[in-house]
Amino acid sequence: MLIRIPEVLSGESLAACQKIMLESEWVDGAVTAGKQSVKVKNNLQLPEQGAAAAAARKLVLEGLANHALFITAALPKKIFSPLFNCYTGEHNAFGNHIDNAIRTHKGEGGSVRTDISATLFLSEPDSYEGGELVIEDTFGTQRIKLAAGDMVLYPSSSVHRVEPVTSGARIASFFWIESMIRETERRRLLFEMDMALLDLRSREGDTDAVVRLTGSYHNLIRMWADS
Repeated sequence: MLIRIPEVLSGESLAACQKIMLESEWVDGAVTAGKQSVKVKNNLQLPEQGAAAAAARKLVLEGLANHALFITAALPKKIFSPLFNCYTGEHNAFGNHIDNAIRTHKGEGGSVRTDISATLFLSEPDSYEGGELVIEDTFGTQRIKLAAGDMVLYPSSSVHRVEPVTSGARIASFFWIESMIRETERRRLLFEMDMALLDLRSREGDTDAVVRLTGSYHNLIRMWADS
């Protein structure tokens, strides 16, 4: 399931995050690469333990917490602390790879099962050339390049890459989500059901039928959720 989440960051929060990115110093992105992905990863990254990353991370997590579409799409149990990368100059691409199944927090302990991968775009698409996120899965090959502040969610089991950035700079936040609902197809069913319920409620109000269907939605979560 691939879902676009619009305006995770917007207005002052987006501007503040972009300002942090522009004023920060970057390091080689290989610091967070796995054994397979390090062979194809060529980008820059904000130091994970630095003050700049912490400030930007707070903005992203606040945006996620207040975004209803993200919550219903991901049904998050754990969110890996958001990281930040930059593709520009000689550090401009990330070849085909699949994300590690488990990510461990440096210095924090604990781990996250990577059910869902997220890329939150922080550069406007007309400010750089190339840099499309290419995702290959059962839904076909998708080429993603979104407005600053918008995010895409996709299965962490997908093969994906970032095409070379030939001019400008592509800056984004990336992270992983462990969902309460482990199976992709069950998450898809619940997402579609919730979207249909929202539509019904907006047109018909909380009729008896809508209330019963809403109960079925929550009962399915009770049946399937990891607690």
